[in-house]
Amino acid sequence: MITRYDFVTRFGGVIEHSPYLAERAVDAKIIPEPLTATGIHTALVTMFRAASPAERLAVLRAHPDLAGKLAISGKLTADSRQEQAGAGLDRLTAQEHARFTELNKAYVAKFGFPFIIAVKGLSKDDILEAFEMRINNDRDAEFSTATAQVEKIALLRLQSMLPET
Repeated sequence: MITRYDFVTRFGGVIEHSPYLAERAVDAKIIPEPLTATGIHTALVTMFRAASPAERLAVLRAHPDLAGKLAISGKLTADSRQEQAGAGLDRLTAQEHARFTELNKAYVAKFGFPFIIAVKGLSKDDILEAFEMRINNDRDAEFSTATAQVEKIALLRLQSMLPET
């Protein structure tokens, strides 16, 4: 049986900068043994969905801009850095970077949180296309889409950490 400390240490960052969700999952005794990506994902998502709207908004705001200042300065979490690099966001042309910067600013101004997308398996062009489409959503639709993307990112991270069986 994994201890609370060990669980939070290992999985507290799966949902970006939100170890309290892992703590709540342990405290609620909803972590199934043996540990699997699906089981932990279900527990973390249960806590994320039960969180207050302000807490869910804080989770969204904890995500970095895509190809933004944190990426340039090397201050992304290891997971975010690897995910963005895998999509080619660390190799943008000056023109592409300018477009991402413009969209990041407009998106945050409109919605109050950064654009969030599970980038694994996507190219920079796929991401840019989704960005340009989603910026036209209303806030409720985009909040829902962004939280679904947070959940997808968490599952992908867990699948890279744990076996399914």
